[in-house]
Amino acid sequence: MVENFLAHLERTNCAMDGTFIQAVSEVVRSLEPVLQSDKRYETYAILERLIVPDREIRFKVQWVDDNNKVHINNGYRVQFNNALGPYKGGLRFHPSVDSGVLKFLAFEQIFKNSLTGLPIGGAKGGSDFDPKGKSDFEIMKFCHAFMRELHQYIGARVDVPAGDIGVGSREIGFLFGEYKRISHNYDGVLSGKPYAFGGSLLRPEATGYGVAYFAAEMLKAELGDSLWGKVCCVSGAGNVAIHTIEKLQQLGAKVITCSDSEGSLYDPKGIDLPLLKTLKGEGRRLSLEQYTPTRQGSVYTKKEAYPPHGHSVWTHPCYAAFPCATQNELSLEDATILLNNGVKAVVEGANMPTMPQAIELFQRNGVLFAPGKASNAGGVAVSEFEMSQNASMERWDIKKLDRKLNDIMCHIYKQISQTAKEHGKERNFVDGANIAAFKRLSEAMILEGI
Repeated sequence: MVENFLAHLERTNCAMDGTFIQAVSEVVRSLEPVLQSDKRYETYAILERLIVPDREIRFKVQWVDDNNKVHINNGYRVQFNNALGPYKGGLRFHPSVDSGVLKFLAFEQIFKNSLTGLPIGGAKGGSDFDPKGKSDFEIMKFCHAFMRELHQYIGARVDVPAGDIGVGSREIGFLFGEYKRISHNYDGVLSGKPYAFGGSLLRPEATGYGVAYFAAEMLKAELGDSLWGKVCCVSGAGNVAIHTIEKLQQLGAKVITCSDSEGSLYDPKGIDLPLLKTLKGEGRRLSLEQYTPTRQGSVYTKKEAYPPHGHSVWTHPCYAAFPCATQNELSLEDATILLNNGVKAVVEGANMPTMPQAIELFQRNGVLFAPGKASNAGGVAVSEFEMSQNASMERWDIKKLDRKLNDIMCHIYKQISQTAKEHGKERNFVDGANIAAFKRLSEAMILEGI
């Protein structure tokens, strides 16, 4: 049954949907015993309905740069499933963005959002616009042009986009300003807004902090251990990576690596977070190579010097690894090196950053592996908290938000761990996450009918 379904999936999706097919294949293989246990899934064609987006929206974005040159970019919004609540998911501005990438991310989002237990569906969007090297006014003009097309498809009870790669509070502010001008509504149509007008405290930190909270709960429950004094490796140097490093350090860990698109950084004394933030903090896109002159003993390795089929950040012995950059960044070769160096846990901060063969190797050798749809759900959880605050016209303090974030991450861990045990797959958190998310989604889809 599963093999026939996957063969049909490949026939009916185009070549650019490779990551989407990879994500669906992982989920479907996890669900095989569950699908056979309840005839309602077949009767209501749950799987077939679940893998097709409700709609894929594509539009042209026309904008003018500071030299009055006209530019054209592609804009997208993939509204995948709203069985559990309004569509919810980030906007990504990056040259790599296309419909295939966003389709994969939106599919992952519906499972991630289901695991939070919050009333939110799944979506993703963005553009192939590259914010690097653009002035603030150029970014503002692009965001306004993007929103002039997007506004007709979103709403506080319809679809609530958030930020993602290339879209921080600055971009969300520009987008919200244009939405307000067009609609004359001051509502919670976007999350990740600046705190000055409806944003939530802790939103920039939420995904990274949630990753660390999930790791801490998993290590405590599975190994009776903590992050205190442990050496950790992190990839990436964006918002998720920076705040994962920050919370890991607060929990007593020693983080020795991070990376950007040009290379990777190793600091045996532990990453100097204030220095890292001066290079890669909000709105800053300087090279990590500028870290080493002021930090004795640190080493920057350019991408072209990486090991074949590998990534330099994973060549250093560590207790736990946190891939926080992008999809399929941690290869089988990387996993083999980490395993040989004694890694005990791998916790995903990015979406699907670990290749399937690497996941299999970790699981086969008893390494605790936490999939991103569970471990990086903290960002969307706090986005929903922002929606709740906007709806009630309230402001929650930082302690309340941090406590609720920690509670949700601990709940997700316990939920997927228990689900894995119930299905005879103890410590298989990939299957546990997929099954738990699917059961909540499918129940809603059955109850609302066709």
